[in-house]
Amino acid sequence: MKKYILGGIAAVLIVIGCMWVAKGHNCKKENTAVAVSANDDNSQFVTLTDVVPDVILEIRYFSTYNFAGQRIDGYEQPIALLTKAAADSLKAVSDDMKAHGYRLKIYDAYRPQKAVDHFVRWASDLSATEMKSYFYPDLDKSILFKQEYIAKKSCHTRGSTIDLTLFDMNTEKELDMGGIFDWFGPESHPDFCGNPDTGEYTGDNQVSPKGRSITAEQFAHRMILRKAMLAHGFKPFPTEWWHFTLKDEPFPDTYFNFPVKQK
Repeated sequence: MKKYILGGIAAVLIVIGCMWVAKGHNCKKENTAVAVSANDDNSQFVTLTDVVPDVILEIRYFSTYNFAGQRIDGYEQPIALLTKAAADSLKAVSDDMKAHGYRLKIYDAYRPQKAVDHFVRWASDLSATEMKSYFYPDLDKSILFKQEYIAKKSCHTRGSTIDLTLFDMNTEKELDMGGIFDWFGPESHPDFCGNPDTGEYTGDNQVSPKGRSITAEQFAHRMILRKAMLAHGFKPFPTEWWHFTLKDEPFPDTYFNFPVKQK
């Protein structure tokens, strides 16, 4: 009888422990998988431009124009890699958008774990604030982990997540989305000033803590991208209008670490 009582107590403690960890945002699926080695087979990945030749690439983490202000580890060439399944679905999005006068512009796709580790080191260095005025002027860098702008795992590392915007072929400019890629703040949320489920603009009376807002046109532009991505098998992210993951991603529990370079 004693061992059954102890077993029951242990089970309760496990449940309570998991509840406590979940409260601290550490029970996420992303944190349960083990990163694979840099030599892992990347045969299910493709160079995105081989599948979707019309995309425009601006791979921010190969450049120094990003929130860290430096080229990020693992980005050896300014190209985009994705799983074949994700690239095929993005091809359908591209064809859809081209019919409406738009091209896809890609900021990031597959991201190796070594790049995520670089982000973590950068966020831990509170003195490195060179790009603060561009990407997080309203935030103290010390809260980036707490508010989950930076995390130890990223769905990008699984190979089926994409960061992108739309390029208007008539104006030859990016569509005005009312905010830049990788802006740390509520203005980047898909539901900022509107309901993304219905596409309804709820008014520029909704403002961020610093008084920022977006217009009905800017919100509508975000919805064009969102609607096209959801129509072709991607799911959105609740805090970034530019971020989408393939619903049926082929590697939901694997975090790759091979570099971003031509296959």
